[in-house]
Amino acid sequence: MTWFVYIAQARTGRYYVGITTDPLRRIEKHNKGLGSQMARQQGPFDLKYVSAPFTSKSEARKREILVKPWNRIKKEKLISGEWQ
Repeated sequence: MTWFVYIAQARTGRYYVGITTDPLRRIEKHNKGLGSQMARQQGPFDLKYVSAPFTSKSEARKREILVKPWNRIKKEKLISGEWQ
């Protein structure tokens, strides 16, 4: 199964980082208020970034854990392709 790290931006401007096998379907769920508490409170969301595919959930989770604490500037550089 293929996994992806994604970054979505809430209507409040805040970024949400997660993993999924289907980024578009996951954003639809977030926008319906399903999933995390943040998704229910701050949606709707726009998908801003999808990583290259990972071959395991474990590898995608490691990358998610790395990216989540990044500050806004670093996440925006990743989104724009300036950061890897």
